[in-house]
Order: sequence, then C-alpha cells, then structure tokens
Amino acid sequence: MLEGLMNLLSVCWKPFIKGDGSETSGATVGVNGNYNNNGGGDGDDFEKDGLLWYKDIGKYYGGEYSMAVVQANQVLEDQSQIESGSFGTFVGVYDGHGGPDVARYVCDNLFRNFQAITAEDYGVVTPDTIKNAYLQTENGFTSLVAELFNERPGIATVGSCCLVGVIYQQTLFVANLGDARVVLGKKVGNTGGMAAIQLSSEHNANLEEVRHELKSLHPHDPNIVALKHGVWRVKGIIQVSRSIGDVYMKHSEYNNDQIAQKFRLPESTVMPIMSATPSILTHDIHPSDSFLIFASDGLWEHLSNEEAVEIVHNNPRAGIAKRLVKAALHEAAKKREMRYSDLRKIDKRVRRHFHDDITVIVLFLNYDQISRGAANGPHVSLRSALEH
Repeated sequence: MLEGLMNLLSVCWKPFIKGDGSETSGATVGVNGNYNNNGGGDGDDFEKDGLLWYKDIGKYYGGEYSMAVVQANQVLEDQSQIESGSFGTFVGVYDGHGGPDVARYVCDNLFRNFQAITAEDYGVVTPDTIKNAYLQTENGFTSLVAELFNERPGIATVGSCCLVGVIYQQTLFVANLGDARVVLGKKVGNTGGMAAIQLSSEHNANLEEVRHELKSLHPHDPNIVALKHGVWRVKGIIQVSRSIGDVYMKHSEYNNDQIAQKFRLPESTVMPIMSATPSILTHDIHPSDSFLIFASDGLWEHLSNEEAVEIVHNNPRAGIAKRLVKAALHEAAKKREMRYSDLRKIDKRVRRHFHDDITVIVLFLNYDQISRGAANGPHVSLRSALEH
C-alpha cells in the first residue's frame, strides 16, 4: 500500500496570476483525453497532500473562497470551477459516474454556454439563462456521443451530476442535477449561532419524493425504480434521476447490444427515463448569509449539513475546504474501524471502497462587497482539473 501511495497523479490544477492581478486556469484535459493548455504558471498557489489537492484561500469580488478535492477512483471523476468577473460569480461542482468524460465535458462547456446565453440577453441572468445553458451542454454531449458511439459505445453510459451556483447582483441562483449539494451558513440573530440551510434539491432514487416523481412520469412501468442490495435505483441501474449524459437512459438508439449488458433496457422502455432539466432555486442574498458550502455527495455521505456548517463557522477561513474534506475522511475511516493515518496510505482505486471522490468549494459572502457590484472586483477563472 505504501508503495502504491507514491504513485500519485501529476497536478494540472494550475492557476497563474495575470498582469491585472486576476487568476486564470492552467492546463486541463478534454473529454477525448486531449491536453489543452489554457494557461501557464507553476501551480505554486496549490498544494497536495497524498491524493488531496487544495487551495487554502482566494479572493473573488464578493469575498473569499477555499477549494479542495480528494481522489478515490482510479481516475478522478469529480471536476469543479470558479469563474468570477463583471457578470458576477459562477461556481460549478460536477460529480461524474461511469468515468470522467462527462464531468470534464461539462467543466469545459457549461460556463461557456452560460456566457454566450448571457451575452445574448445583454448580461441579464435569469433561471432560464441557467436552464438553457444546461440543456445546450446536454445537447452538445449528446452530439459527441453520436459521433463517437460506434468507436466508443461506452461513452453513452457515462454521466455527471451537475451543481451550479450563480451570484448575479444580489441574487443567488442554485441549479442542480443529481445529488451534489449546496448548504448556506446563515447567522442566527445576535446569538452567535449559525443555521444550516440546504438550498439545492436532490434527484436520488433513495428519496421517496424522487421515486414518486418517477412513478408519476412512468405510470405504466412497474420497474421504473427497483431496490437492489438495499439501494433504490432508476431501472435498477443508477441512483440519480437527473444528469448530464447517461444518454442510454434518454435516447433508445444508444441502448442496444453495443453497450455493456448491465446497462441494457427492454426495447419497450419509454424514453427518456432520466432528465437534464435542473431544479433551480432563487435566493435573495441577505446580510446574515455568511457562507456557502458546495460539495459533491462524497462529502455529504459522511457529514450532515449541520456538521459541515459548524466546522466552517468555528475554524479559520484559510484551508477550510481541506478541513471539511479531512473531516469526511476521518468519518470514513471511523466507519471502517481504522485510523485516518492508515486510510491515507491506501492508493486510488482501492480507496474507492472507503469513500468517493470528494470536491468542496466554500464561498464566503461579504454582503457589502456584493452590494457594490462585481465591476471592480478581481477576475477569477479557476478549475480543479487534474491530468491523469
């Protein structure tokens, strides 16, 4: 195991500071594995600790942020990004399943689509702006599947959950597909306490309301959800009911004998089964709103909303995303009756038996700065893309 621990991935999470003081992203890996050099720099702003990569603290126009990601899968399936400029701030957490392809594609394209749609609307952001960016991204990936399917049929069975937060003026929009989550830490009067408020809706078949929704949409399919090994799954295959990708669950032409047997559905199945239309919440930012915790479900498997908010509230801002990840890893180790120090020695792939890939972005909210607007704030473009 110790020898395996030394077989670490090289980091491709490399921002550099431009002449105007703003950050831009380093190199990333595209959906086809192509190396795309989107920037330079030596990555000194980022540090690593085994399979954990982190940026302790950074600034955006509305305050500060902290980011961290830990790998468990053989190939990291999580991606994330922060984009901040005159339009406001865009945060994305993309939790892939079945492989990294869709999460990488979303990280490459969702914000670009959002920018293009916003430009057409003269800079105005609405829930439809974000929904249309999601659907454009879904259509783009579906087109890619059409091009590659005969060569790589497995690409039809890859997908990604997709959580986005957009701060526009003094409004926060939260859009979600799947089971990533954003939680607001909100000051409770003058008590010194902090309330934990979940802002995202989740689409996981383990939730009764999601099963009810699926049964309502597919009243003639008694097997639309099935309990397998104690876990509810859509068609007995996948836990989430909404995603980008997973086109085998949306277009019948990609559900044939070219894909793996475990993904095949009866010909009589009515498509689409899964959706790429996000749930969107609109929240007016208030002076008592202190911070937002965006994270893939790997964090929430081990920490409750309240536990995560307490950790952020009671500890220094610098390194807080890393602290949350480590708290989840301590809990994962405890559940297996082992020490955290021993868990750290386990290499990727084997590590997946103990916890999932985990991505955390903590965004601190300074109401006065947000009220003044984004025009004069720092420009940030940062991706947690890792080269494999």
